[in-house]
Amino acid sequence: MMEKHSDQKIIESWKKNIDPWVKAIRDGEVESRVLVTNNAIIEAIRDKKPASVLDLGCGEGCLVRALEKSKIPTLGLDVVPEFIEFASQEGAGRFMTVPYEDLATQLTHEKFDIVACNFSLLGDKIVEKIFQSIPALLNQRGLLIVQTIHPKFCEPGLYEDGWREGSWKGFSHKFSDPAPWYFRTLETWKSLFFHYGFELTEILEPLNPKTQKPASVIFVGELS
Repeated sequence: MMEKHSDQKIIESWKKNIDPWVKAIRDGEVESRVLVTNNAIIEAIRDKKPASVLDLGCGEGCLVRALEKSKIPTLGLDVVPEFIEFASQEGAGRFMTVPYEDLATQLTHEKFDIVACNFSLLGDKIVEKIFQSIPALLNQRGLLIVQTIHPKFCEPGLYEDGWREGSWKGFSHKFSDPAPWYFRTLETWKSLFFHYGFELTEILEPLNPKTQKPASVIFVGELS
């Protein structure tokens, strides 16, 4: 039996929710993405004027398509084949299905100016493996840009690393079996970047214009 809280459980949940997620993104049902986070990650990447980008955990491919419109060649990777199948049918960009633990062996002939992880680093041990693999995928002085859940979304009185229950609150009834996610404090995120050879050069907090509260946090790390 699969553990209730595990990296594999996250993947299995996404496999069950591909169709409703694609519809939600296509129809603009995720308000925070429409108002804030989609544009925040795009601008964070554009600002660095990269010649090449790897979107790690690309899902249905919306970030890849947005960057391609800005003439930024982008490769989208995901562990879920069905997401890659959908993304490939949409036209712009390149896409590959690659298990995250195989990054170091599957992309030995490519390097990028930026590796972007847009709400895709939600697991536990697999995130450390990804951080370990990324330096080999970057050009000299390359950047790792991570947009993720802001630490302010922790449960009251529980500001410590650990698994949290998932939820599809606010989404359609077609979603099921929400994925758990692994909460990291701000200091833990900083330590991850430092431990794997990155200088954390920026921490951005995109504000939701309706609430005037951070909708996410974006970390920008430069390979040192």
